[in-house]
This record gives sequence, structure tokens and C-alpha cells, in this order.
Amino acid sequence: MNSKNKKMVNRRGFLKGSAVTAAGFMIVPRHVLGKGFVAPSDKLNMAAVGCGGKAGVNIPLAYNNGSDNIVALCDVDDRQAVKFRKQFPNAPYYKDYRKMLEKEAKNIDAVIVTTPDHMHYVIGSAAMQLGKHIYLEKPLTHDIWEARMLTQLAKEKKLVTQMGNQGSSGKGTRQTEAIVQSGMIGEVHTVEVWTDRPVWPQGVKSPRDKKETMPIPAEVDWDLWLGTAPYREYHEAYMPTRWRGYWDFGTGALGDMGCHFMDVPFRTLKLGYPTSVECSASSVYADFFKEAFFGDIGPQATSIHFKFPNPSSKKYPELSLSWYDGGIRPKIPEGCDYEKIFASVDGGVMFIGTKGVLACELFGNNPKLFVKGQLQDVKFPAPTRPLVEGDTTGHQQQWVKACKAGFGTYTSSSFDEAGPLAEIVLMGNLAVRSYLHRENGKFTGRKKLLWDGANMKITNFDVANAFVKRQYREGWT
Repeated sequence: MNSKNKKMVNRRGFLKGSAVTAAGFMIVPRHVLGKGFVAPSDKLNMAAVGCGGKAGVNIPLAYNNGSDNIVALCDVDDRQAVKFRKQFPNAPYYKDYRKMLEKEAKNIDAVIVTTPDHMHYVIGSAAMQLGKHIYLEKPLTHDIWEARMLTQLAKEKKLVTQMGNQGSSGKGTRQTEAIVQSGMIGEVHTVEVWTDRPVWPQGVKSPRDKKETMPIPAEVDWDLWLGTAPYREYHEAYMPTRWRGYWDFGTGALGDMGCHFMDVPFRTLKLGYPTSVECSASSVYADFFKEAFFGDIGPQATSIHFKFPNPSSKKYPELSLSWYDGGIRPKIPEGCDYEKIFASVDGGVMFIGTKGVLACELFGNNPKLFVKGQLQDVKFPAPTRPLVEGDTTGHQQQWVKACKAGFGTYTSSSFDEAGPLAEIVLMGNLAVRSYLHRENGKFTGRKKLLWDGANMKITNFDVANAFVKRQYREGWT
């Protein structure tokens, strides 16, 4: 094929899925092409909402040294935006994402959202309603209902989506998946997942509890930072990053690491909705036999136990998956090497089957097979799912390329998978919130909760359903 014909084929492939056909191609503005089209420059025009924290990874990897464009920036804290405003001086800068979308919609093909969890849904859905492809940081949303709505919206609008759990693009996830699915450990009946998080303050009095306030920095639009959350006075303890531990803003250790670690068994075992969940959480005592209560912030440590249907097993119709954080670790099967299973400080995953045990680290890396407690030196089966160029660091570019190719192009963590995974993770937080719920000074939610996944409802303790979908502050929808 000559070079001229190759260019024509590539251009046709670039416009895959569009309703526009033409005998030739010409450069036209994207607002003329309409929703869902990418400019014929072959570059994706992206806006970034949130310029600090993980955006320091997401933006450069998506921009890819100029193979694609950053055309607008948004952050409620000018201090967080300094680096990228300097790098992209021609990109208009906004504090309010709503104004950015209103004024720049015609110039934007896709949006990267890297903000505190409580703002994921409203920002993501606003961009998606305008037909913008979306890259949204984990844990996708703050609430279960929000995750379900974004999953449905992505399908309805035919958008290319990606959640920021980069391990889903890694070889380790695919390798561990292949080992378990090959039957090397037999029928899996138990999964144990653990992390060292939280590595920020939890289980302590918050500034609000202590009635502490601080002046709002001139660079911060505090009202916009609060967004959907109930109003409270400013304190530096909330931002940046440490918001993770506060229920109004973050989703704790589960939100930080659950979509990384639980992604591996979710995909490997093709988990559906859990049928039940129960938990326990660390206690703190203010005085002798006087348990302290911190309603504003998560506990120091939790253990959470899910039950799932297990249709692939004849012997075990129900599968148990347990999560441990705050330094708590699971009991390991008899004889297995403690040092090897707990080799990574970040945490790990352990699959327990009828023939053996498979343990792996973050992103499914470094799988170790134990049979009757003995570490096996065997050749593992090759991954069956295609590898991603760049492994975990190719996660953002995989999404960018998929946006150019069109809806239906595979991404490792598209919302049709990321949404249900996020629901499981957030289900764990619902259990913790219920466990900590008090009425007249008594804890009333310390029980096994039964879950109707299709209808997003706890069937045996109605109070817990308040944590499926929170109420937004007035003026936010």
C-alpha cells in the first residue's frame, strides 16, 4: 500500500463510529463536526479539572510530550495549578469547572478529573452530558448511586471512559488472572485483601469536632472546594490530600486503595453484586469504658467481609472476600511463608482455593503459588488478555488513543467494569458508616447487612440506605 493510501485508511479509522462520511478530508473546527468527533489533527484536546496530587501523573501521561493537547485547566486552589499553568500558558484557567465547560465546550474533546472524591460525580456527569470522553480518578465516585449513574450515562452517551486505577492496565493483573483461571489453585472460595492505608489521620478528632478554624488562603475558593459537601469552616487539615479520611469529602482507605487491590479478584473471578456485607472497626476510648465517637472522620482500622455468588464453583456456591486496613492483616493458611505473603508494605491479595493459595502484591504483581504450604517453582500460564503498551504507565494513553478511535474501543477500566467495581468498594464504606451509626448514644447498625444489588438497597436495616446516596449541599445537583 502506498503512503497516500495509508493516510486515507488511517484517517477513516480515526473517524470510526462517526455519522460523518466524506470522499475527502479537510480541516474543520470541532464544533462543526459536532459531539463525539475529534479534530482531524489527530490530537485529542483535553481539559483537566484538578491540577494537584495525582494530576501530576495524569496530565503529563495524557499529554504525552505534546502528542495530544491540554486546552483548559481548572482548580479551586491556585497554588495547585502553578506548575501546569506555567507549562500550558495558552490553556485558559478557571476555578469553577462549570464556567470552564460553558465557555470551552467547543474546544474540548475529553476531560481528566483529579479532584477529591465528593466532586467526582458532579464534574464527571456534567462533562459527559456534553458528550465529552472522561478519565476519572478512583474510586470513581463518593457514593454507590453515583457510580451506577455514571456507568449508565457512559453507555447512553457512547463515551470512552477510564477510571484511574492504573493497575488494571498492568501485566501483573493479567498474569494473576491467568493463573487463577487456569485452575492451578482449584476452585477459589476465599479471597483476602489488605492494605497499609490509611497513611493520613483517621480515628481522631477533626478540626470541626474541636471547633478549630483558620483563615481561608487567598488562593483558595473554599466554597467551590466544598462543592457538594455540607458547609464547614476552613482548616488546612482538609487539604490537600488529607481530605481522604473525612466522610464528607473522601472514602478512606477503601477509596484510596480498594480499586487497586480489589480490581484483581473482581476481574479474575468475574464478581457481581455482593449479597451481604459485615464489618468491624477499631475503637478509641476517651476515658475508662467511655468509647469516643468521631462522626466526621473514618476509623483507624477496619475489617470488612463480603459474600458473593460463586457460580463457577460446584463445591462453594458462595465466595468470601475480606478487606483489612489500618495495619490489620488476614490469617494465612497453615505453612505458607509469612514473609513472602506480606512482602509488600502497600498490601496484597490472597486467593485461597481447593488445590492451593496464590498471593500477589499491588496491581497483581509478583504472584506466588503455594501448595500445601510450600512455595512452588513452576511456569505460570501466559496472560490471555492483551497487554497494554507501557504497562501501568500506559493507562492514560490507552484512554487517549481509545477516544480517538471511538466508542467501543477497549480500555482497561471503562465504566462498564469500573462502575460495578467501585460499587463493591463503596459498599464496604456503607458497612462502616452503618457500623458507626448511633441513635440515642447507642450503636444500632452493628449487624450483617443484606444487599439487593440490582435495586441498590439494604433490605434488613433501612437506616444504612442513607449511605447509598448522600444529600448534596443546596445549589449542587
